[in-house]
Amino acid sequence: MGDTVASPRHFSPDDDDDDCVLCTPIVLDVDRDVFSVATSLLLHSNISLSSRRSPQAYENRTRPGNGHPHANGGPANRGPANGNLVICQMAIWLGPFFRLGHKKIIEEEDLYPVLPEDRSGTLGEDLQRRWDEECLKASKKQRDPSFAKAIIRCYRKSYAWLGLITFIVEVIRIIQPVLLGKLLEYFEAYQYDDALDPKPAYLYATGISLSVLTLMVILHLFLFKLQSNGMRIRVALSHMIYKKALRLSSSATAQTTTGQIVNLLSTDVNKFDELSIFLHYLWVGPLNVVVVVALLWSVIGPSCLAGCVVLLFQMPLQSLSGKLFSKFSREMAVLTDSRILTMNEVVSGIRIIKMYAWEKPFAALVSAVRQEEVSKVMNGSYLRAFNMAFSFSASKLIVFITFSIYVTLGNIITASRVFYTVALYNSLRRTATLFFPAAIEKLFECRVSVQRIQTFLMLEDVKTQHAVLNKDQEPSVDIQDLICYWDTNQDMPSLQNISLTVKAQQLLAVIGPVGAGKSSLLSAILGELPHDKGVLKVKGQLTYASQQPWVFPGTIRSNILFGKEMNPSKYDHVIWACALKRDMELLQDGDMTLIGDRGATLSGGQKARVNLARAVYQDADIYLLDDPLSAVDAEVGRHLFE
Repeated sequence: MGDTVASPRHFSPDDDDDDCVLCTPIVLDVDRDVFSVATSLLLHSNISLSSRRSPQAYENRTRPGNGHPHANGGPANRGPANGNLVICQMAIWLGPFFRLGHKKIIEEEDLYPVLPEDRSGTLGEDLQRRWDEECLKASKKQRDPSFAKAIIRCYRKSYAWLGLITFIVEVIRIIQPVLLGKLLEYFEAYQYDDALDPKPAYLYATGISLSVLTLMVILHLFLFKLQSNGMRIRVALSHMIYKKALRLSSSATAQTTTGQIVNLLSTDVNKFDELSIFLHYLWVGPLNVVVVVALLWSVIGPSCLAGCVVLLFQMPLQSLSGKLFSKFSREMAVLTDSRILTMNEVVSGIRIIKMYAWEKPFAALVSAVRQEEVSKVMNGSYLRAFNMAFSFSASKLIVFITFSIYVTLGNIITASRVFYTVALYNSLRRTATLFFPAAIEKLFECRVSVQRIQTFLMLEDVKTQHAVLNKDQEPSVDIQDLICYWDTNQDMPSLQNISLTVKAQQLLAVIGPVGAGKSSLLSAILGELPHDKGVLKVKGQLTYASQQPWVFPGTIRSNILFGKEMNPSKYDHVIWACALKRDMELLQDGDMTLIGDRGATLSGGQKARVNLARAVYQDADIYLLDDPLSAVDAEVGRHLFE
């Protein structure tokens, strides 16, 4: 989470201008021993040079409408959003997709586009708005904000409807054994009186068939909606965590690690997928117990209370298990963060470890952390195994105890009573001994995850004071008597008594030895380094090229555009000015060459120029370039300067 991550958060909003006009202050960091005075680049709108091949040609290779399956009746036009209600609800729209998979290997362009209501931007911004409202209310009432309340306010309506459907499903499941019991009573009576009217039997059989058919129709759709709601929460949380990671201040970055953020995105957000399925059984489960006990009382009398005692003993036991699950999950999450942090440090320093033959000590260190984590996982697994074993055996134990007492009281067991009682207890087995305990377990796990996510979201953001300029305003940087500390506990400030003023159309080079504070000055202007005293005013949008070149997995073009719209004229200007034209000619696919983890390997100088081109292509008012020429040779550096 260093400078490379900070790059994208300081880019200006999109601009439709075709001209490449970079006529604003440029502040850069220069090391004396590298290139005497490293310089920056001013591109004016009158520069007009073209690259070897037109960037438009590259765009045509991936643009829909040029062999792209979504352009002419492809999967994008047959997705769930374009079908009628029956097709959407019955998932008939998957038929063409399966036929396509039978004919060929499914590729990314064959997949259906994401529905508008499921896009991360829509979901994330909605939850972010609720979280901002909760933070505002908490500040007014002088209390700590609750991220759980924000989630509840955001999704309570959709979950309320799903709760109603859950109730209907459980009512149908209870109706089935009731009708089955009535049908068996009819056949028992039919043995002694074959003149009975058959209509009640037909009605009971029809009711059983209709209830089964109704469950078959709505149950899978209901589960799909439950999982979709969990997916939406997971996507919204991932969106918020990712955006928060890009806004963290330097002091906040020191309080977290990459491993913790990865753990939040890979583990904690997934808890909501599981909770969504069982959540409503927290209230449907106890209600189901009350209704089933009442029905059992009407059939076998007080004998059903013996089974209820076992159930009453089981529910507090499940609550205790949920609390223990919460404890183990919290401890396991901390140990997982520690293990990932240790592994990251070992991997980053593997060269030194191999050089000094420290493999065994560090392997032992990682193994020790892993053993602690595994011990917590084992404790949770033992508890889960006990929980599941008790849940499966409880229903059979309840039936045994119930009929033992029923016979002891002098009653006669009949087939209708046995089937009726067993069917009702099976209904309890799903809700009271399976779904209700699972709901408690997942709720406590989600509680831990919500607390961890809230702690991360409460970290300090970068304080940006970069005002958007009006047409008659000019960009500027004004610093007076600036004092900054990377760590407030340190006695010596990182920057002390810095004063400078940079106006439009000016180029400023900051020169100094290693450790003089050149990068710290840029960090202060970016808002990464909070200032303790002094005045810092920045007018205009910023873009930043870090000292450590950074590229992400993708094409060279995507690294340069960085989400911007393709402007061929401007793109050609940037390619030429950053001395990338010759490199594009040498690469087989030009700027469409894949780079990163599984792509072509770029040299340090090429990475530096791609990093510089990314910053130059942005429509910003102020360009901050941190030692951009340290990785290039003298000839290329002269070209960039001139």
